[in-house]
Amino acid sequence: MSDRIIFDNVSKFYGDVLGVNRVNLSIPPGITSLVGPNGSGKTTLMNLMTGLIRPTRGSIQILGMTIDDPENLFRVVGYSSQFDSFPKGLSGYEFIYSYLLLYGFDRAQADEFAWRAIDRVGLREAAQRKVGGYSKGMRQRIRLAQAIAHNPRVLILDEPLNGLDPLVRAETIALFRSFAGEGCHVILSSHVLHEVDIISDQVILMSAGYVVAEGNIQSVRNEIQDQPMQILIRCKQPSELAARFFEEDDVVEVRLHHDRAGLLVKTTNPTRFYRSMNHLARTGVGLESVAPVDDDVNSVYEYLIGEEGSR
Repeated sequence: MSDRIIFDNVSKFYGDVLGVNRVNLSIPPGITSLVGPNGSGKTTLMNLMTGLIRPTRGSIQILGMTIDDPENLFRVVGYSSQFDSFPKGLSGYEFIYSYLLLYGFDRAQADEFAWRAIDRVGLREAAQRKVGGYSKGMRQRIRLAQAIAHNPRVLILDEPLNGLDPLVRAETIALFRSFAGEGCHVILSSHVLHEVDIISDQVILMSAGYVVAEGNIQSVRNEIQDQPMQILIRCKQPSELAARFFEEDDVVEVRLHHDRAGLLVKTTNPTRFYRSMNHLARTGVGLESVAPVDDDVNSVYEYLIGEEGSR
């Protein structure tokens, strides 16, 4: 399985502090999203994949290589961390060019690869400017350019869409998709579940150092299908509508939204509930909108691990 990233019973402890515990994964090519709140173990998992840290126990293989071979590992892995820091005084081009020289490319290769990466992220016009004067989104993109500059087969990207405006965000997602289409692994972290829906071929959901769910996005959603879904109803007469919802067998909770212009309804059968909404809309009750509010990863956490938030 040389096209896989494999974690075999991997744990990482920082002294007495748990990083990740008993992780078993076999990650195929494509776009894989690591989702979870701060402290869930996403960054530890990424640092383990890059060889920046070593597991306390267990083993990791990246496309058939172990993480004990850093020189060869670098050739196939590109990494962009979430830390927004750069060497002082360097331009965007110099930031990538010097990085490539450091890892053994000659000057001609470093120049060619640097400009190719800069073009792929759309920063040629700003490439000779100092990184210190870049916007947050531009700094994010120049870090991505550094990660892809040596044409790696595995891209590991910690919160790569933070700070990007909608247009650049869409272009960056398309870039990730093009990498995946070339057979690469693109592994990224995100807090935003609807974004994960758009981007990912598979997801790994983490909490307190454990993998609590994995698979394609639909299979993760299926794990919460028996749990209530929360839906926001915008309407002109919320109090009157609430009384109708209490008559529904699948509605387990109804409460007034804090702005008093709608209702938050929890239902165990969203499909049936939406059908009833279609019927109500035709009766002239003043429905303005019906939308799920469980479209972020924190809501999924509540479903999968309950209120504990940890193990």
